[in-house]
Amino acid sequence: MSVRSTLCYIESGGRYLMLHRIKKKNDINKDKWIGVGGKIEDGETPRDCVIREAREETGLRLKSPEYRGIIHFESDGNYSEEMHLFTCKDFDGEIIPCDEGELEWVAIPDVEKLAIWEGDRVFLELLRTERRFFEVWLDYDGEKLVGKRVTVGE
Repeated sequence: MSVRSTLCYIESGGRYLMLHRIKKKNDINKDKWIGVGGKIEDGETPRDCVIREAREETGLRLKSPEYRGIIHFESDGNYSEEMHLFTCKDFDGEIIPCDEGELEWVAIPDVEKLAIWEGDRVFLELLRTERRFFEVWLDYDGEKLVGKRVTVGE
């Protein structure tokens, strides 16, 4: 199975808006903390998708999401995902309840203390330290990260 998706870390006051995925059944991200985003629909660009998904999941309207990188996930030889990664500091609106989990503003240094995917630590570090576009390949065996490769743009 191959999936194309988006993920956005919405930032305000040194905090990311994080989604604790606790409500959705059969969720690959069950009990994990992630940014907001979702699957890219037919005919939709990654930018259009992240704006739509952020609005649906949070009620916030992203004004200028910044395209930061592409993350490639491979797992157990039968799942692959190409995730388009964004950050956004320019948004408006009021946060609404999310049907996929609980939304919470978390201080950026504290995000890595949450229950997150091991590979998320790789691109979260790049978001903190790298302003250039990057591409990351993450290989999983179940929930265990077994391989990674990073390329940073010129």
